[in-house]
Amino acid sequence: MDSPDSAAEPPIEALQSVFHLHETRRDDDRLLFYGESLVPERMLVREVWAAFREAGYEIQVATTRNGTEDVVIARPVSQGIDGVPWKNLGLFVATIVSTLLVGSLTWYYTPLSELLADPLLVLQAWPFTAAILGVLATHELGHYAMGRYHGVDVSLPYVIPFIFPFGTLGAVIRMRGQMPDRKALFDIGVAGPLAGLGATVVVTAIGVSLPPIAVPEWAIRGTGQVIVFNNPPLLDLIAGVLGRPTEYSDPTVAVNPVVIGGWVGMFFTVLNLLPVGQLDGGHILRAMVGESQERIAAVVPAVLFGLAAYLHYGLGYGLNESVGLWGFWGLLSAVVAFKGPANPVDDSPLGTVRIAVGLATFALGALCFLLVPVEVMSI
Repeated sequence: MDSPDSAAEPPIEALQSVFHLHETRRDDDRLLFYGESLVPERMLVREVWAAFREAGYEIQVATTRNGTEDVVIARPVSQGIDGVPWKNLGLFVATIVSTLLVGSLTWYYTPLSELLADPLLVLQAWPFTAAILGVLATHELGHYAMGRYHGVDVSLPYVIPFIFPFGTLGAVIRMRGQMPDRKALFDIGVAGPLAGLGATVVVTAIGVSLPPIAVPEWAIRGTGQVIVFNNPPLLDLIAGVLGRPTEYSDPTVAVNPVVIGGWVGMFFTVLNLLPVGQLDGGHILRAMVGESQERIAAVVPAVLFGLAAYLHYGLGYGLNESVGLWGFWGLLSAVVAFKGPANPVDDSPLGTVRIAVGLATFALGALCFLLVPVEVMSI
């Protein structure tokens, strides 16, 4: 449903059919209705949602601090971007800088002394930065576009700068509005992974088609150990179709760093498709199976902890390899699962087309999965 052009008078009569109204107050652009709910909270929201939405408002239900009254809070639906999004722009610029620095130092093997002498050398890493940010931004803009299509109040992407190995921790958007129905929840959830995977395939194809780069002798000598990012099945599939290598027997030659942008897109797709809480996979599965999603989500942390234990005790991998990675995500998924999924106002089931798209999305995500994404090898 498209957002109304402007907020009209709130439909008090629709509210009064399920709410005993005592008092109405205004708090900036919000309207606060104090009284006593005559039905459970979710039923109240479901009963009055359509009328308030038509008038240009979103609602939520709370209680007063002393718990003596219920409060229905109505606020105008967001009409889009309000002013210049300085925080989004600032983080984006910071992430451009961080990915250029990390890309130049780590993936283009520029010595720090040379970089300090000539800071413009970081610009040689612009293909790496374009690949990383292109994949992440496309993923999040997929969510954003579909959120706006369904009239859900979503923010522009926040890209998070970081250090080694990629210069970023990824990107997120905020969904501030309520989810109208399962269709909107599904479409918003699935749009990010599908858009991101499309960009990932393009970036990977470009990366494996570009010429390899030379690895300097000092980088080969190093400490005798290197961190290896193993290929997901999808990356090998793309390289195989194009007839291009993804590794070289000569240690002085490495694949073009643009390929790392594809690797990042695939790895973040796997993490985002974990079917827990407010992650993309949680949104998609909640829309597909309803409240049964929470039972599935409860198993995910145990599976991830099991993977970490198997890698460590069964295969002998160290904590600084994929053991710590899956252990960390086991802990994080437990926190995310505890907070619960998004609950749409209208919980009507999805049609078969969206169910099929959801299954296909999880299947594509499986092509990006690796038991051991990262390991330390001796050279």
